[in-house]
Amino acid sequence: MKRRKFIQNASLSTLAVMATSTVIGCESKTKEKESLVTPVTHPVQPLVIATWNVPRATAKAWEVLQDRGSALDAVEQGCRVEEADVNNSSVGKGGLPDRDGRITLDACIMDKDGNYGAVMCVQHITHVISLARKVMEETPHVIMVGEGAEQFAYAQGFKKENLLTEASKRAWEKWKEQSVYQPIINIENHDTIGMLAIDKHGDISGACTTSGLAYKMAGRVGDSPVIGSGLFIDNEVGGCTATGMGEEVLKTVASFLVVELMRQGKSPQDACEEAIKRIVEKAGDRYTAFQVGLIAVNKQGEIGAYCIHKWFNYTVYADEKNINYPSDFYIKT
Repeated sequence: MKRRKFIQNASLSTLAVMATSTVIGCESKTKEKESLVTPVTHPVQPLVIATWNVPRATAKAWEVLQDRGSALDAVEQGCRVEEADVNNSSVGKGGLPDRDGRITLDACIMDKDGNYGAVMCVQHITHVISLARKVMEETPHVIMVGEGAEQFAYAQGFKKENLLTEASKRAWEKWKEQSVYQPIINIENHDTIGMLAIDKHGDISGACTTSGLAYKMAGRVGDSPVIGSGLFIDNEVGGCTATGMGEEVLKTVASFLVVELMRQGKSPQDACEEAIKRIVEKAGDRYTAFQVGLIAVNKQGEIGAYCIHKWFNYTVYADEKNINYPSDFYIKT
């Protein structure tokens, strides 16, 4: 009662000062925000960008966008194409196993509102990107792993499948002859499929799916399903996704870094270049032994891509054209 009486007796002048201070503070924050994020002054056209040469995946995502689907629907459906492709040995069914012969998949997805879902170390489920979306939309959690994630998948109607194809099994058996763990730069035994899309409303979403490093230790998880590392979306600014050596991406939270650099006014290209340079600097002399590639898009529909070594590439579907491009790179000699 004393507290209530005190509030009721507060002077109007004090309230006026508080109100004025609040308005000034809000105006200051708004001006600061506007100075960091460039406003969109023209309609942004739909586009899809994905790591590596995945024209069927980007075509599927583009088809969803043209049917007035959301960017979230587009990236999910696009990634599902690669997950189902048994000839892609780094994603989904037919991926290369860990050193014990088990295929474990990781994936994450992030929508325009900042919602995020991820699964890690999942066996027997092909479309883990769809499972990650189920985690985001149907549970109070953002990450589910291993057996728990798999049981959740069955409860959601996903089918149990054997993901180890004969080709992947033969490759694993050959690897066991020497059991040398040495990922090869730009060879798709560790290449994540990351995808970003802008829909007709100008909203951005992203997805990332992988079978992880080939012949990894059991239980290993890389950057792909980790928010801010393998993928990050801020619908006010843009999005970024990564591929390559996940351990190095995790150490710099690279996708989040790219988006924050764009928030500060850098173009997607400049932001990707700055983030790769940060990874190189942190790695010291080790950077020559691994690859990391980044792609990004901002709210204006501008794109960027950069990597450490030559030969990383990315696919863009925009203006009715589905084109694969070589990325610029850090090591020129």
